[in-house]
Amino acid sequence: MVLNKSKELEKRVNLITYTNPESVISEQFRTIRTNIQFINGEMGSTTLLITSPDKQEGKTTTAANIAVSMAQKKERILLIDSNLRNPSIHHIFRVANNVGLTDVLLGNSTFEEAVNYSQITNLDILTSGAVLYNPAELFASERMQHLLKKAKSLYDIVLLDSTSVLDVTDTKIIAHLSDGVVLVIRQDKTKIETAVETKKVLDFANARIIGVIFNEKTG
Repeated sequence: MVLNKSKELEKRVNLITYTNPESVISEQFRTIRTNIQFINGEMGSTTLLITSPDKQEGKTTTAANIAVSMAQKKERILLIDSNLRNPSIHHIFRVANNVGLTDVLLGNSTFEEAVNYSQITNLDILTSGAVLYNPAELFASERMQHLLKKAKSLYDIVLLDSTSVLDVTDTKIIAHLSDGVVLVIRQDKTKIETAVETKKVLDFANARIIGVIFNEKTG
């Protein structure tokens, strides 16, 4: 799967699938959406982790636009910001981050109280909540498993944005809990040896890589 972005569009807007659904980039996201659905086959309700080998490779913007594209197909989508160290989903969708994932995992809020209803039909957002500097224990908890199980019962697709794979331990845990992993790599940034190491790490976590998005920056 290949995604082309110009510098101008990348700076101007993150949610191109929402602001300009007829654009070439939006069509590329629809292709990515279709490919993911083909790969999933008859799995039914699914949790998918969108991640990358390293930082600044476009995974968060990609996750957000895939979520919008899927919602436009009338599917019920939940996008979870599981980057508890440097969250940004709430900025992209312009929703409050007073209550979020960390609050649910710490038992300070219910799932229903924490979910935000976005301005996009069929797309809900679970923001990160409070920023934590050592959230691995929360991801490894039974509450995280229960949260994902509940989310799968309420939504057609659950997408998780996370930290990069080689950055911290958090993503390895989430990858293990997810039904599939979509890896975003960037032409002008991701080194071959880094991508190979990322695959080894995900294989060790018993993660199922269902696809790679080649984020090609042009212009």
